[in-house]
Amino acid sequence: MNQTGFWLNFSSAIERWGNRLPAPAVLFMGLWLLVVLLSSVSSWLGWQALHPVTGEPVLPKALISEGGLVWALSSAVSNFTGFAPVGPVIVVMLGLGIAERSGLLAIWLRHLMAYLPGVGLTFGVVLVGILSSLAFDAGYVVVIPLSAVLFQLAGRSPIAGIAASFAAVSGGYSANFLVGPVDAILSGISTESAQLIQPEANVSLLANYYFMAASTVFMSLMITLVLHRWVEPALSQTLSSSDSDVAQEDVPPSHIVAGKYAAILALLLVGLGLASAMVEGGWLAGEGDFLKSPFMRNLSVLIGLLFALCGWFYGRSIGRYPTSHALVEDLESTIKTLAPYLVLMFFAAQFVSAFGWSNLGLLVAIKGAGVLQLLAMPELVTLLMLIVLVGLINLLVGSASAKWTLLAPVLVPMLMLAGISPELTQVAYRIGDSSTNIITPLMPYFPLVLALVQKYRDDAGVGTVLAMMMPFSLVMLISWSVFLGIWMLLGIPLGPL
Repeated sequence: MNQTGFWLNFSSAIERWGNRLPAPAVLFMGLWLLVVLLSSVSSWLGWQALHPVTGEPVLPKALISEGGLVWALSSAVSNFTGFAPVGPVIVVMLGLGIAERSGLLAIWLRHLMAYLPGVGLTFGVVLVGILSSLAFDAGYVVVIPLSAVLFQLAGRSPIAGIAASFAAVSGGYSANFLVGPVDAILSGISTESAQLIQPEANVSLLANYYFMAASTVFMSLMITLVLHRWVEPALSQTLSSSDSDVAQEDVPPSHIVAGKYAAILALLLVGLGLASAMVEGGWLAGEGDFLKSPFMRNLSVLIGLLFALCGWFYGRSIGRYPTSHALVEDLESTIKTLAPYLVLMFFAAQFVSAFGWSNLGLLVAIKGAGVLQLLAMPELVTLLMLIVLVGLINLLVGSASAKWTLLAPVLVPMLMLAGISPELTQVAYRIGDSSTNIITPLMPYFPLVLALVQKYRDDAGVGTVLAMMMPFSLVMLISWSVFLGIWMLLGIPLGPL
């Protein structure tokens, strides 16, 4: 196919250019230095603006000054330890780490997928793929390979199963029926950015819950439609000789039983937590306002505890955790996997804090809001432009948290001053960031998907995967944007907060 050759050349050019970018941590270090320089130059030039709320002049504060140096040194530790995306993510990931490393998340996914052929193979695979974002790596290493096997057993191309599940796991990762680490990361960064304008601002974990829960069903339908209408008919049905080597790994019956009991435990814990929060006089009920109850304020801790307890129960049942030492080793291994994230967050925290302290974020927001007001673009048009911009940036910078850490301090305050809430800006970012994940070779799991495709098609290359995934990406970007527009026109809230 000529398109395959075109996308192969195009993706190779993007990969070559993208590899020239520094590591994200170094990138944020450079941005911090840029803030140091710009804040000082702006202060020396006397740049200022009037605060749109108080009417008082806003002046830049130079980091190259005695006050700036003292602030940078004295706040470096607190900038990191108090950075909103750090604490909740560590807590949730500790719990998820136990659930994942014990094998519980994998067994739950296998159990769900075992019933899919009877209820609609494609839609079921896609739905499970989207929901698997709670398990991070489990979606890529379990759902995608198993989807290929399920499609093959159903007499369909296993590559079609890979395409559908990859589109769901990676392209639809931001949607879910449950609150997960993605919500914790993005809402934390959004809160930090919104506080540049309103110090008391808070973007809740549930800020986009209604929209993302509905998007889970909508995106499942869209991905299913694209697969059946365009992608699957175009795929070759000729399989390589390695086809006979593909088989599901046997799971001991005792593990399946343990997984079922762990699911029952999870339901009991969720019911107990909700009862404690919603019943008057409950331990987590607070003063009657559910949205401001201790349950809602400590949701990330409760989610971490839920997965930790269920993972420990499952691991204990199958003999993975005969002693506490094995459990602690898995916790330590989880923290090790977070090391790159924590290094990135340290430098990101310094950049975001310096950007706020210097008033550059506020000044840029005021000036940018003035430009938006002069353009007088409808709110929806502004958000559509944001979605496309984020989608293009995502082709080169794959980390959702890194991009949002970079963009949020400018976009959130700027759009707040133009009348667009942080919750709406965040949901537009999530759409743009998710939709193009599947068409960039710079995505960490792209090589894994390519290797899986090559098991069934010997001549497959990067262009093959890109050509296969491009229809998904375009339809998701367009349809999800339209879905947001309809949601806004109907006046439906994005979440309970």
